[in-house]
Amino acid sequence: MKYICVLQLFLMVYSFFGLFSKMASQEDFLSWKFIIYYAVVICNLGIYAIVWQQILKRISLVEAYANKAVIIIWGILWGKIFFQEQITYNKIVGALIIICGIILVVSDKEESCE
Repeated sequence: MKYICVLQLFLMVYSFFGLFSKMASQEDFLSWKFIIYYAVVICNLGIYAIVWQQILKRISLVEAYANKAVIIIWGILWGKIFFQEQITYNKIVGALIIICGIILVVSDKEESCE
């Protein structure tokens, strides 16, 4: 369970990739803000590559990929906070389906180990 919590925290940080990409898209091409935002994106992806490999040493690939879907939920939250996007009924239903899927994958693994 400890590694699942670490994975969730890591995926929250990784979700900033989308946030900074969108912020860069709102700037003039090759302006200083554009370059800074994309530098953050590239650093984020580099850190992601290293940490993802470390996560996979400790939990199964199936479990890790099932949890990776939570990035969509973080994207909805960042859209609301930073870009004042609306959280619609369909987004809420989609987020609940993602959470249920993660719970099913994680709980199925725990039951099969007993």
